[in-house]
This record gives sequence, structure tokens and C-alpha cells, in this order.
Amino acid sequence: MRCLLLLMVLLVIPATAGAAGTVLITEFCPDPYLAGDPDEYLVLSGYGPLDAITVSDGKSGFSFPPGSSIAGTLTIARNGTAFLQSHGRLPAYEWQDSSDVVPDVISSKSLRMANANDSLMVYDRGTLIQQVSWPRDVAAREGQVHFLERGIWDPRPLMLGQSRFLPADFSDVTVTAFVSPDCSDEAFLSVIGNASGEILLNVYEFSSPAMADALARARARGVTVTVLVEGGPVGGIGEEEKAALWDLNRSGIPVYAMVSSGTAHAPYRYDHAKYVVIDRTTVLVVSENFKYNGFAPEGISGNRGWGVVVHDPAMAGYFATVFQEDLRSPSVVPYSGGPGRREVISTETHTPVFHPQTFTGATVSPVLAPDTSSQVTALIASAEKSIDIEEAYITNETRFTLNPYLAAAIDASRRGVTVRVLLDSYWYNTEGKNDNDEMVEIINRIATAEHLPLEARLADLEISRLAKIHNKGVIVDGRKVLVSSVNWNSNSPNFNREAGVIIDHPGVAEYFTSVFEEDWNPGVKTPGPGTDYAKFIIALLVVAALLGYGYYRRRT
Repeated sequence: MRCLLLLMVLLVIPATAGAAGTVLITEFCPDPYLAGDPDEYLVLSGYGPLDAITVSDGKSGFSFPPGSSIAGTLTIARNGTAFLQSHGRLPAYEWQDSSDVVPDVISSKSLRMANANDSLMVYDRGTLIQQVSWPRDVAAREGQVHFLERGIWDPRPLMLGQSRFLPADFSDVTVTAFVSPDCSDEAFLSVIGNASGEILLNVYEFSSPAMADALARARARGVTVTVLVEGGPVGGIGEEEKAALWDLNRSGIPVYAMVSSGTAHAPYRYDHAKYVVIDRTTVLVVSENFKYNGFAPEGISGNRGWGVVVHDPAMAGYFATVFQEDLRSPSVVPYSGGPGRREVISTETHTPVFHPQTFTGATVSPVLAPDTSSQVTALIASAEKSIDIEEAYITNETRFTLNPYLAAAIDASRRGVTVRVLLDSYWYNTEGKNDNDEMVEIINRIATAEHLPLEARLADLEISRLAKIHNKGVIVDGRKVLVSSVNWNSNSPNFNREAGVIIDHPGVAEYFTSVFEEDWNPGVKTPGPGTDYAKFIIALLVVAALLGYGYYRRRT
């Protein structure tokens, strides 16, 4: 099999990438967001003179002025002014004369890449050295940028303005594990209270007055605080979040929002990440939004969520770089909303069972969507003994295609790995015709039909005294744990900005396994309303009557 795969790669690379050492297209976007696509562009990579290089789509194209050369990469755009509007920088060349400061290529007609179906060819002295066609070789999708890596076009749906961070591992790290609602408030207030220089905070939704007050206190003692939120969450920014962001702005804390506008398209469908970088030494990563139901005061009920505080300057630097990259997006603007209605603490109580616990010697790998979200699939596929999954919800790709993370888990069960899946049972995750209760049924039906060590349950929120399961966590082999904001749908890992970590440490895994067991044991395989005892008694009487009648008939 390995030989066959190697042969396939060797056959594919010459067809898509051309010969080694030549000038190649390594990036292009045929369908950007501006009306009419004046900012479409391509990037050439290579070294040497460009006099003999021609780029064409078969109908039109361009060559380079005499004496032109390349030493690395060159960006060539259709319209340099439009490209500047979209990217904040000018291209090296343009093929449609729009700017006095951008050199023109020599055009044969005016190249215009079709959105749905087209090709690009690169010629060297009239010899074809590269051809890429869509949708044959790459997806035809608005806003998608195509990248050539090691002779292969990257299959990920990477969109304009998105980052492309690489996987990284950080060793000998200290990790403090915590859970919501038991002790998340304690963990947050501790790291914010200990901040001395800088706080960088990125979260999908922020409405907790207590968390806003903690940041304001940090700002008052001289800490530089910067907050980034999603500017267009589902349902819009609510009154409670308006109040919290208003309080932050009034305290002198700059708040920024990532939102599409008439001049800039947000690089991510949603900025759904939930993390804080403190003093470039510590990172808090959590599954929960910064609300009372995610960070409830002690003794108050809230969501079940997982979180960690990672103490490591190198990893903190990694997340700080991610934060700054997102903050530089043209779609990020200062938030300037008005006051709202402050969020009110729930009156529902919850007896804390778990407290923050610190472990040393862990290996931690950041997980970013869409950059490195494939690590979640790899984590699940690596399982040898067990996989425990606790999710807010799981949705399949299509009616006939499983969610890829779920498919990986089911495949693991087929090779003997014990898999448990726990989903939320809150009303909006069970009322519809295709949500968590149906998903539990699908999983259990597969388990029964194939005799797999696989089981799914809905959490019993009444017994656990939890508001809902909002977690996005996985435990593998009692050793590796995923703590993240990545939901199990098609949008979250592919189009959102998400953040998480994979922690390799048996103590951390044991901590979260105990939390999972606490939630799993009262779970049920099928949902239902609370017990109606009157109906139950009537049913028993009917059954007794039928049994008595049957006994009477046999006697007579």
C-alpha cells in the first residue's frame, strides 16, 4: 500500500507542480469578495529571470517586462488598487493598469479568472510547466485561496485573510485543569488577578459583569488589556453583552469586534475562540463563553465546560501571535456600541464537586481552526483503548455522511476501542427532528448493528444540576485530552476561528475523566419528559388488569 501511495504521489506531482526549480503558481484566488473580483490575484514562486515566463488561462494572459526576475515570491493582481483595499498592501505587478506605483505586466487581452470553471497555465519558453484547473484540482468557492504545498494543492477550505499557523508542541508544561460551573470563575479571577503587564482576550461572546469588573481592576493597576469579540454572533450582540462591552470601554479597555462590513470581509465565519493570554507567560483556554453560565460564581449552576490554564512562555507567545494576527485583520474595528442591560446571575444552585488542580510535565499542542483542526481527527484516530467524548452537539455532514470526528470515533470502535459519547439534552438540542436525541439513536443503532464497544447518551441535566452541556472535549486512552471551542459540525473546524489545546498527561486526563464519569453516569440513552406518575400508575393498573383477565381465562 505504501509503495502504491508513493507511486501515486510521484505521478501527481509532475502534473500539478511542474519540474523542480521552475517558476510555479503557488497561491491564487479567482473568486474574491469585492464585486466584480478586481482583487483576484496569483502568486509565483521561484528564482531567476522571468523573461521567458508566460501565464495564461487559454484565452488571455501576460508575460513580464524585459529584465524582470524573481527571488522567492511575487504577487500579481488584476487591479493593484483593489488588491490594496482587500489586503492592505500593494502587489508586485498588476495586469490591469490601475495604479501609477504598481508596475504592469505585458498583457495579451486582460486575464480574468472565471469563478466556477477555469484553468491557469504557466509556460517557460512556450513549454507548459504547470496547469491547475478548477473544480478539477481545487474547489470553486467564493473567498477561497488555493495554496500549493510540496506539489499538492492544499485541500483545506482556506479563505481570504485567514492565518496558516503550523502545528506545534510544547514540552514540560505546567497545566491547571478546571471545569464549569464548579470552579471556572475561581480559575479566571485567579489568572486575571495575578496579571502584571498585559492581557489579550479573545472570545465569541462576553456578557459577565464580574469578568468585566476583574479586567477593569487589572486595567486600573496598570495592566494593558485588549479585548477582541465576534461582532456578529448568532442573534446579534445582545443587551447583556452590550452592557459588559460598554463597561469595558468606559474603564479604558479597548474592545475590538471582528465583523464583515462594506469595506472588509471577515476572514472567519465566526470568531468563536475563547482564550486569554496573560503576561506572555500564561494562557487560559476554555470551551465556554465569558458569561455567567460559563463562569458561574461558586455554588451557582451553569454550563458544563472544560478549561485549562497553561503556564509556559513559549506557548503563550504562540497564542499572542495568533491574537495579534487576528487583530490586524481589516475586518477588526473598534467596538462602539451603547449601554445595555446587565446580565443577572442565575438562582439555580449547584454544589461544586471539582476544584482547580495543577499538574507538571505535560506536553501541550495548540489546536486552531481552521489551521490545525485536523489534529482532532488525528487524536481520535490514534486511540488504542478508549475515547470519551462530551459535546454540546454533533451534526452530520449530510443526511448520508457522518461528521468526520464522529466517523473517526466509530472507526476506532470497529478496531476494539471503547467509545462513549455524551451529548447535551437542553431543549433546543432535542426539540428538532435532527438533533441530539436522533444523533444518540443513530450512534447506538450503529453500535447494536455492528456489535461495537460504542455507546451514546444524553446528559441528565436534572440530576446533574447543570444548565446544559456546552463542552467540546475528548479524552483518549486515559492520557490525552482535548479542551477547545471547536463544535462538531462542518462550519466550526473549517470556517471559524477556534482555539484549543491537546494535553498529553495522565493526571490531566484522570481529572477530566472523573468529570466525564460524573456527567455520564446519570445520562440516558433516549430523552423524555419528566416522569408522569399518574400515567405510570394507570399503566400499571391496566397491565395488572390484563394479567388478571388472562389468568381468569386460563382458569376457565
